[in-house]
Amino acid sequence: MKKPTLRMFRAALCSLALVAAVPAVAQDADHPQNEKLKIALDVGFAPFAFKKPSGEINGFAYDLAEAVAKKLGRPGVEVIDVNYSAIFAGLFSKRYEMIAAPTNITEERASQMLFAEPYMPTGIGFLVEKGNKISSLEDLKGKAVTVNNGSVSDKWATDNEAKYGFTIQRYNKNADAVQAVMIGRAFANLSETPVSRYIATQTPHAEVAFVLSTGRNLGFAFRKDDVEFRNKVDMAIECLKQDGTLASIHEKWFGVKPDEGSSAATIFPGYGAPGFEGYDPTEHKLVCN
Repeated sequence: MKKPTLRMFRAALCSLALVAAVPAVAQDADHPQNEKLKIALDVGFAPFAFKKPSGEINGFAYDLAEAVAKKLGRPGVEVIDVNYSAIFAGLFSKRYEMIAAPTNITEERASQMLFAEPYMPTGIGFLVEKGNKISSLEDLKGKAVTVNNGSVSDKWATDNEAKYGFTIQRYNKNADAVQAVMIGRAFANLSETPVSRYIATQTPHAEVAFVLSTGRNLGFAFRKDDVEFRNKVDMAIECLKQDGTLASIHEKWFGVKPDEGSSAATIFPGYGAPGFEGYDPTEHKLVCN
């Protein structure tokens, strides 16, 4: 029998070390540090995510996710384009690591998923063909409105259809919902206020006729069991607020820096969205790379 040598002994130790390291790798299998951050976007929802003529994706949500990936030390982002009506199912089935598409933080959603701290306030903008007016919601009676299927605007419209007497047309892409208004199939498109205002600046025949304040904010969404990763992204967002990156991205896409005191300019204590399920008030020291 061959006698053990020092070289054989060292090789055995290396093998044991590799075996011992396997559990540590497996624990982070959902968020591989050397791979791009896999995010869900509803591409075509300008100005948050849409394609350039070259086919490249850009937009506010894309730029923000890229900045978060950089803070996490990840090599960029990989975009999974998902219609908003199916975006939560994809999160739960682990098709992507987080939802970067603009997502309203609501009690119902917070009971099913985790949110990082808010990064932008929002409401509902009513986009119409230039010249049409909306002085109150009662002006919608007998008219058709369009929404992005599965969005918060869709839910608001569904809850208020009977009350205000309008009808709803649902589209899988907000660009199609806007187009329906511009060609006269519907009276108004309901969408996030920043989206409506951006579209109005890009579309000569469109204007925002009415804004409904909801008091809500947008946030990145995660699976319920993904607390550690949510916390890492939460801190990355805080760092982007502190160093001015978020303000610069906001100004790039909306023409102005965030309002002082708004969720886009405020670093919240703890992790997550204060006042909602999943929020962790534990104080932490901000560590930014």
